[in-house]
Amino acid sequence: MKNVNPKPAHGYMGKISTFPIHEGLGIEYATSEDECQKFTSLMWPDGNGHFCETVHSYAKMAAELQQLLVKMLCESYGIEKHSHTDKSFVSILHQNHVKGLEIRTKDGEWISYEPSSHSSFAVVAGDVCMAWSNDRIKSCYHRVIVEGEDVRYAVGLFSFLTGLIKAPEELVDEEHPLQYYPFEHQGLLDFYQSSNSLNKGDSNMVKAYCGV
Repeated sequence: MKNVNPKPAHGYMGKISTFPIHEGLGIEYATSEDECQKFTSLMWPDGNGHFCETVHSYAKMAAELQQLLVKMLCESYGIEKHSHTDKSFVSILHQNHVKGLEIRTKDGEWISYEPSSHSSFAVVAGDVCMAWSNDRIKSCYHRVIVEGEDVRYAVGLFSFLTGLIKAPEELVDEEHPLQYYPFEHQGLLDFYQSSNSLNKGDSNMVKAYCGV
């Protein structure tokens, strides 16, 4: 609980009525070795070099994967430039042997994510990816359902942006008119946090925030 961050879901998460048995910790800017060291020193004042090195290495590899994914998206749409990537642009999720991640299909059916190996992970498009792609890529609804007595552990890398986010001009045409006004990522997070909607986690907040 010492891991305090004013941004929603960026620090300690837990002990809330909707998720009474869930706890989580966020390490902001985990791709920075200095930021990983700050978190490590907070948790282990006497030091824990192995933890710091492991988290930093994982974050760098996951970030490189995220950058590759963005490059592939740009190339698939014929976009040469892309000044902004990334609620998140994409999320990279990894869970232990206790499965629980479920994905909602376009038809509204929930299917269980079945990793092919212990080293497999899921890549999930976020609301910001949907807005950036001008609705060509839909954000993915997902949830965690855990049964049994084994503890489920999961790690995720979430990309957040600074600066103005807007759809590249190559993705806006007569068949795909502009769907979102330019917006700031932190503004979307603040709007989501301030919403009193009971179903805000299952609603299109980015449309309500900056939809055309």
